[in-house]
Amino acid sequence: MGERRSAREFLALVTDDFTELPAPRGEQDPDGPLGWPGYGAARARAADRTGEEESVVCGTGHVEGVRAVLLAFEFGFLGGSLGRRTGDRLEAAYAYARAHRLPVVPLVATGGSRMQEGMLALTQLQRVARQSVLTRRAGLPQVAVVRDPATGGGWATLGSGADVVLALPGAQVGFAGSRVRPPDADPAAYTAEAQVAAGSADAVVPEVELRSTLGRWLRLLTAPSGDPAPVPAPLGARDLPADGWDAVRRARAAGRPRAGAYLDAYFGERVALSGDRCGGADPEGMLCGFGTHAGRTVAYAAQTGTATRPAGYRTATRLIHLADRLGIPVLTLVDTPGAAGDAAAEGQAVGPAIADLFGAVASVRTPVSTLVIGEGGSGGALALAAPGATWATPDSYFSVIAPELAAAILKRPPAQVRLTADQLRLRPQDLAELDVIRTDEQVFPGTGDRRSEGRM
Repeated sequence: MGERRSAREFLALVTDDFTELPAPRGEQDPDGPLGWPGYGAARARAADRTGEEESVVCGTGHVEGVRAVLLAFEFGFLGGSLGRRTGDRLEAAYAYARAHRLPVVPLVATGGSRMQEGMLALTQLQRVARQSVLTRRAGLPQVAVVRDPATGGGWATLGSGADVVLALPGAQVGFAGSRVRPPDADPAAYTAEAQVAAGSADAVVPEVELRSTLGRWLRLLTAPSGDPAPVPAPLGARDLPADGWDAVRRARAAGRPRAGAYLDAYFGERVALSGDRCGGADPEGMLCGFGTHAGRTVAYAAQTGTATRPAGYRTATRLIHLADRLGIPVLTLVDTPGAAGDAAAEGQAVGPAIADLFGAVASVRTPVSTLVIGEGGSGGALALAAPGATWATPDSYFSVIAPELAAAILKRPPAQVRLTADQLRLRPQDLAELDVIRTDEQVFPGTGDRRSEGRM
């Protein structure tokens, strides 16, 4: 990391019209609630050095046209630590955000709770957590930027508790600060890059790109819409497969359009949500995020054609719940031979991860639309499919199990795999006849929409 910026210098990076909110006033003993010797003098020195009265500066400003409440920590004021007055300011800022329907942007640089105030300082984390929950319930997004350092309770509440977490390159980020880690701890584990890899943060963003990236996130997350996301038009084959094995062959073809091509064609701009907040990420198997389509925000969760890992399912669940809370429609793209079934996946609770995704799709109020664009392999694919709003492209299939595995279970020789594929009735036209998918002329050439609603 380069030279550490002050709170106001960092605010100037993201907004040109910052207006500070009035700070709540309250009585405080010179040496704090514990009577800590020299605490009052330390506060006075910090104020003289930084020009601030507390470790956080709260106010409003426009970020790329979106007005937000900004919470900027001043690390030069006692290490950006949280005390009672910090909690007072944060609580008042969150309340202002809810009263004026504004998103909240914590700009976190803190070493944790203030020791000179003891447990009263630590309990400020409970106050912050409650304000975050109330803001979440109000349907307002929270996008955190973690600076250097972001450790202790500040990281565990304002940072990692936000809906989206952006981090500066090389920033020290972790619950354990540098002076309380085990002596043999690897410093690389406490970086912004490590937190992204572990699924605890969404992206590392250089300072020069921060304003535009933060503004894009705020624009997308503050644009609710009640209408379902239209499904994309097919990018590959337009004619229907001749038989079951032809459908399987097409879906597995190396040149068949994948999720990236569909997302690029569908969205004008998009940003990626990454990580399951449980220690994992599946960037190769599940693409999640928000983008603009036909002038409105749509959330997406798209499988990439590989076996989906548990972290991928949990990231999709996280996305769907966030979209539901913000009133944003969801588009899902199904393309997987199935869920990862190796020992590592079982150890990472692949079954519960799939169960949570099934539950999310079944329970959210925001509309979810699904397009099967390739392989639809068993429950690992079905978990991402919307009941009553699933379509399939002509170069896809959807099956209870892969035909090779079905033949093996039935003790059939390899020569009967093709016959088994036919008997599974996994082609798009078979699925339409079985009322498993919906059809229309845009997605499914040669047919009209056979029903207004379906069972899937």
